[in-house]
Amino acid sequence: MASALADKLSRLVKQMRGQARITESNVADMLREVRMALLEADVALVVVRDFIARVKDKALGQEVLGSLSPGQALVSVVNRELAATMGEGVSDINLAVQPPAVILMAGLQGSGKTTSTAKLAKYLIEKRKKKVLTVSADVYRPAAIEQLKTVTRQAGAEWFPSTAEQSPLDIGLAALDYARKHYFDVLLVDTAGRLAIDETLMREIRELHQALAPVETLFVVDAMQGQDAVNTAMAFKQALPLTGIILTKTDGDSRGGAALSVRHVTGAPIKFSGTSEKIDGLEVFDAERHASRILGMGDILALVEQVTAGVDMQAAQALAAKVKSGAVFDLNDFLGQIQQMKQMGGLASLMDKLPAAMAANAGHLDMNRAEKDIRRKEGIIHSMTALERRKPELIKATRKRRIASGAGVQVQEVNRMLKEFEQMQDMMKKMKGGGMMKMMKRMGAMKGMPKMPFSS
Repeated sequence: MASALADKLSRLVKQMRGQARITESNVADMLREVRMALLEADVALVVVRDFIARVKDKALGQEVLGSLSPGQALVSVVNRELAATMGEGVSDINLAVQPPAVILMAGLQGSGKTTSTAKLAKYLIEKRKKKVLTVSADVYRPAAIEQLKTVTRQAGAEWFPSTAEQSPLDIGLAALDYARKHYFDVLLVDTAGRLAIDETLMREIRELHQALAPVETLFVVDAMQGQDAVNTAMAFKQALPLTGIILTKTDGDSRGGAALSVRHVTGAPIKFSGTSEKIDGLEVFDAERHASRILGMGDILALVEQVTAGVDMQAAQALAAKVKSGAVFDLNDFLGQIQQMKQMGGLASLMDKLPAAMAANAGHLDMNRAEKDIRRKEGIIHSMTALERRKPELIKATRKRRIASGAGVQVQEVNRMLKEFEQMQDMMKKMKGGGMMKMMKRMGAMKGMPKMPFSS
């Protein structure tokens, strides 16, 4: 959906350049394009109709202010209404209750519910400094219980054991009792999923909800479901008082309609979005920033946050001090830079947050190939001895063959990596005497940059 809307609106902006006012005619042209993009993105028809009506009402007769062209003014209206459709801003998770705060996770099988439970546990531990317990009430899939055990360990939370022989209600009550006695702040309950909606599932989850009285009932929905997400959301809304939505697999090849449709149908705010399969791949959902990304404006703030979170500032400062002192930049330092890139989420994740115009300039890059190239360089360096990393000048033909064999690559790949290292080494030498610190300060100043406007 992001590229479809961005492409259609950028074409419209160019067509409208030079016009003095927003008119019924150019609004109708824009709405036709937006309607098609939304339908192609699998947004529910009822949501499309409501959205188009609101945009039309806001856009007609609007004066063009300042330097904005009519096309940019219309994009601004669409941006605001997209954010409003998805919930406007951020809706925080509610933990304002006597501990333990019970959070019930609901959704169909395959929606990413169990993984999202662990991701939420990690978020609560790291961002909210909470002591978290998880439990699986999915007695129909023993593998789901084991899966939650595994991912809970990865998240750093504690897992409460359950078995397929127990009833979901008994499991929930036992976990709640344990959480109270051991002073947990939060209890996350992963409920049973089904391949489709059925009355048994709904009756079971209603009983759990009544017994546990959760402070949050989160509906986990797959962003790739499209129109099916609407039917699922309506069924769960009728069965449970939903308080929020977790949108999973937003990094996948989805057309994006679920984000708009589910919020509209349930009336519950989208609280989190799953951005990757990694255990830390969960973002607090910001409707305004998500709307900007849909329109191809990018999300510079999210990009800065991702880079800041991924960068080891202590290591970066140590490297800056090393370069400033004139010490040699070696292959250990080069490896550290590669690993920093991986910690930031990789090239594809960073590119996803760039404005469309900037991303298009780098569109010739094969992201998958670039990611593989980074991993290959890491493997080559790991095949070296500690001495070779400290003194790369020792690496001659015989050593190169051994390193290539150990890394499973050709000698040419080793040569290419060493050449790139030498280029970076030369650059570091030029930064001696404070040049690198100046560069870091300039990069720090970028954090205050405003979001980039829609390209015209």
